[in-house]
Amino acid sequence: MGLFDFTRKPDINEGVRNCAATPGAMLLDVRNPDEYAMGHIPGSVNLPLSEIRAAEDRIPELDTPLFVYCLSGARSSRAVAELQGMGYTNLRNLGGISKWNGEIEK
Repeated sequence: MGLFDFTRKPDINEGVRNCAATPGAMLLDVRNPDEYAMGHIPGSVNLPLSEIRAAEDRIPELDTPLFVYCLSGARSSRAVAELQGMGYTNLRNLGGISKWNGEIEK
């Protein structure tokens, strides 16, 4: 990790590619169901931030690679912190779908 890597913002496009290339990974959209219905990244699972505790039932393995996004990155950041507090160990905040370019490379 470089000296200035801590200032680097998440790149959702890179994150979606990494998720697609990671065996067993889940792409979590933590926006509300109405936002999700208006458009989401294909293959993502909607788990709203307000219901993040349901991850315990839906994602039983704490080391599952979880790639988390929302609209701007604020809710995904809170979701990652909450999931860490629940014991999940393999988390990446992708930031906001507003920066997604619509491409998924496999």
